[in-house]
Amino acid sequence: MGQVFEKRITASAGDIDELGHVNNAAFVRWIQDMATAHWETIAPIEHREAYVWVVTRHEIDYLRAVLPGETVTGRTWVGEAPKGARFERHVEFVGGDGRVRVRARTTWAIVGKASGRPLRVPDAVAAPFLA
Repeated sequence: MGQVFEKRITASAGDIDELGHVNNAAFVRWIQDMATAHWETIAPIEHREAYVWVVTRHEIDYLRAVLPGETVTGRTWVGEAPKGARFERHVEFVGGDGRVRVRARTTWAIVGKASGRPLRVPDAVAAPFLA
């Protein structure tokens, strides 16, 4: 498991669906926001300028509802070493009671900004996330 990055998120009115809890589409956005914040915090500027990540797969388990105004702690980390262009990322959202509300595993592919094409994840890009 790579190093864990955390960010607190509070459910706003725009995140809530007709059932009165955070909508699945909001969780997908939160998952992406967590990954992006982790990348922008850890990756050096030369990596952020050279590469972009795209999602190739989401797996999401909705375990418990998140209600309006509720604050959760998002946690994300990368899985094992990358495979070719792909890197697996884990995300979970934990309530104030310590119980996991949502758990996700996503697969991301790295794309060179100059070429617009996927490429093998460079060791130097992966290393800070695996430390």
